[in-house]
Amino acid sequence: MTYLLHKSCLVPKCGLLQRLFSEKDDGGGISVDLHDIPGGEEAFELCAKFCYGITISLSAHNLVPAFCAASFLRMTEKFENGNLIPKLEAFFSSCILQVWKDTLIALQNAERLHEWCGNLGVVRRCVESIVDKIITPQTRVRWSYTYTRPGYIRKRRKSVPKDWWTEDLSCLGIDMFSSIVTTVSSTGMLQPQLVGEALHVYAHCWLLNSSRESPNRKRRIVETIVKLIPAEKGSVSVKFLLRLLSATNSLGASPLSKAELLRLSGLQLHEATLPDLLLSNAATSHDVDLVKTVAWSFLRQWKRRSSAGERESMREMQKVGKLIDSYLQVVAKDARMPAHKMVALIETLPAIARPQHDHLYKAINIYLKAHPDVSKANKKHLCSFLDSQKLSPEVRSHASKNERLPLRTVVQVLFFEQEKSNTTASKVSSTEAEEQGNGTRPKGAGTNGAQLSKELSFKVKVETEKEKKREAGGDAAPQLNPHNKAQLRSLSKMTYIKR
Repeated sequence: MTYLLHKSCLVPKCGLLQRLFSEKDDGGGISVDLHDIPGGEEAFELCAKFCYGITISLSAHNLVPAFCAASFLRMTEKFENGNLIPKLEAFFSSCILQVWKDTLIALQNAERLHEWCGNLGVVRRCVESIVDKIITPQTRVRWSYTYTRPGYIRKRRKSVPKDWWTEDLSCLGIDMFSSIVTTVSSTGMLQPQLVGEALHVYAHCWLLNSSRESPNRKRRIVETIVKLIPAEKGSVSVKFLLRLLSATNSLGASPLSKAELLRLSGLQLHEATLPDLLLSNAATSHDVDLVKTVAWSFLRQWKRRSSAGERESMREMQKVGKLIDSYLQVVAKDARMPAHKMVALIETLPAIARPQHDHLYKAINIYLKAHPDVSKANKKHLCSFLDSQKLSPEVRSHASKNERLPLRTVVQVLFFEQEKSNTTASKVSSTEAEEQGNGTRPKGAGTNGAQLSKELSFKVKVETEKEKKREAGGDAAPQLNPHNKAQLRSLSKMTYIKR
């Protein structure tokens, strides 16, 4: 852009032009190049109009570029009283910094001229003004703000929400946002959960539900957000942590960011719900590897902080066990889910995490139903985690008739029922003997054990005949390893039941 201007109007107010013109020949027209003026031609036009005495209109949108351009031209009172810079300074202090949204707009413009604004103190003063308003008590908030949470109707609310400021900060770039959050946290006047909510809103805007940013910028955003998470436990939700962790994996974030998110996610895994774990990746509809890694992190931290007899730690472990089993029931329906991933996730937690196996049985049964072509080896491996003693009577009854289960698993369930029946019969006999001594006898006692034994023997006989038919059809029976004690025990149990 080329301007034809009068030297007599500009030079008295602009220190830079005075120096440039003094170095050039004063005869005729003089050409001056100002290609590096901050704010560009629009900011220069404002300064030129002021020099000509033309009224200029200032707002939060053009103040910062005009301030930087005037500083570039050295329009200070050293060269003329009532110059542009003092007037801009007064407008900035008395108008812009007093209004919440105007301060945010000015800070947005300062991002594009960060070097100049940093030297002029514009960024620092905007950040201080914003922080002062954030820590202002809710009862004294009188300015306009943006708050569009689902279900929130401002007319019905008499009080200002605690997190009224979080959405407006999302308009800023990550550097300015980081500066404000760091300053707010250093005051110690806000709850860590409010800082965490600000991080969640910002990530939701720029990272989790946005396609406008490049992968490199998103990677920088997620790494900065991880650094800003307050140290206090529970300052952010486990759902948010898991989504951030998923984002770090897809964006290739730094190992340090991944490690920190993994630690925080594992620390709060017992607070998670099933929907929180339903994350996907590029390969499958469920990111089982991520859930397994977080479960490992939880287990490592649980071992370090737990001690024998600590009820709260045991409650956390069992909550995670139930959560993982519920997750297994969902991923088991995925036709692309390999058996080894199911096995790896089941193995992640110790036996104490599952005081009962009903949910685990349901997950395995769903998987076998959704994957009818699963190999015998994988089927046996999956079912080997089931403990008949931890199944409820209803589930044991279902398992004993479940044709999808390996014969060995069915036999183990029946054997447990047999032992339980014998124990019950022994107790009944003892009670009966005592009552006979007293001259009384319960009706119908003494026959249940024998009847159940016949039923169990018949069930095993039927299952064995089915196995023989499978062998006759070309499906080879599994070979027993003489060194495998578990297999020998299972075989002895079958023999015992037949007898």
